[in-house]
Amino acid sequence: MTEQSPTATGGANDGGATPTPGPRPGPRPGGPSPAALARKVAPRPTPAADPRVARGSDPSQWGRVDETGAVFVRTGDGERQVGSWQAGAPEEGLAHFGLRFDDLAAEVALLETRLESHPQDARKTRASAEALAEQIPTAAAVGDLDSLAARLTAVIERSTEVEAAARQRKDEQRAAAIARKEALASEAEEIGASSTQWKVAGDRLRDILEEWKTIRGIDRKTDDALWKRFSKAREAFNRRRGSHFAELDRNRASVKRVKEELVERAEALSGSTDWNDTATAFRKLMDEWKAAGRAPREADDALWKRFKAAQDFFFDARHAAAAERDAEFEANAEAKEALLAEFEGRIDPAADLAAARSALRDLQSRWEEIGKVPRDKMGRLEGRIRALEKAVADAADTEWRRTDPEARARAGQFWDRVRDFEEQAAKADAAGKIRDAESARAQAAQWREWAEAAEKAVDTR
Repeated sequence: MTEQSPTATGGANDGGATPTPGPRPGPRPGGPSPAALARKVAPRPTPAADPRVARGSDPSQWGRVDETGAVFVRTGDGERQVGSWQAGAPEEGLAHFGLRFDDLAAEVALLETRLESHPQDARKTRASAEALAEQIPTAAAVGDLDSLAARLTAVIERSTEVEAAARQRKDEQRAAAIARKEALASEAEEIGASSTQWKVAGDRLRDILEEWKTIRGIDRKTDDALWKRFSKAREAFNRRRGSHFAELDRNRASVKRVKEELVERAEALSGSTDWNDTATAFRKLMDEWKAAGRAPREADDALWKRFKAAQDFFFDARHAAAAERDAEFEANAEAKEALLAEFEGRIDPAADLAAARSALRDLQSRWEEIGKVPRDKMGRLEGRIRALEKAVADAADTEWRRTDPEARARAGQFWDRVRDFEEQAAKADAAGKIRDAESARAQAAQWREWAEAAEKAVDTR
């Protein structure tokens, strides 16, 4: 490779030419240097951060310019002429060809960095390194060309390992992406086939779709097949959900008709004053309302307002009637309190049973005329009148038992039995039947106890 310029030439000198004055070394004609292009394509670390970039190397260590202007570089294969310098001092010529070496070093450093930062492009990096390595033996540059060649060899060898590792990572990432999409497709198929949690399942399918969009790195054929599974599952779910809500709409129309009938029945009952039966009827209507289900929302709300208004109208009327009744019952309770206070002092069956009976009949007649009392006072008031009734009844019963001729006759019969057994005992003694006599006397003693108890009971009545 030779490079011509007005002031420097590459290749062997034709001998004996005297250096001619010319412009000082500068950028090569035709555009920016490779180093400038490298810096433009990919920002490079500073020399201090990346020792592989040999910026500002000393070309005098690797080459020379002889008295004829020929420029030489030293490599492991010996000394090789790389051009000629006719533009000025030899040092300036070495600096010019040293800059060319710096450009090559920058390109090598760029390949080394790209291999590490873009392992997926290892094959392209290797091809670039191989092409650059072919230029090193004939490069018109002065510097450590052997070092650059060794670094390029290392890049070429390392690129094979990097490419294999990148391929493995890519395969692993592809397998993981496929596995994840297969799992998402399976979940979507399960949802599409059986889920009836329409809101939750629909939200989950949307989440699956968003995650699906983020999963990449799968070949087109596999990705298309997985997408068909997911799309089919989602469509199945949407069809089932659409059918469900269509059926729900039909059912709600039927429910609307049922609830309209319930409202009409409730409104017909609302003016009834048959409090107990109508309250029972309203409870049954409410049970039917709950069992009917839901009508379309707006219609359901409007029908409920009508139903509730009819129900409230009846129960408000019943409560008002109950309040009026309670006020009446409270007055009745006060009247019965006064009645009891009057008769509790007059009814004394122990002193005069006939007068007590007459007073009790008067009390009972006036008691019934007064009427009902509040439920919470009923027990106490009823208890007081029942106590008076029991006292009179007990006194009458005691009087009857005390004067009962049948009771006295039963006591006389007991004494007759006593006398019979005593006669049997006497006869047994006379006949020498000791055992029979003892048995008869024991029977007589037993009947005597019973006769005395009967007489005592009659006397104490």
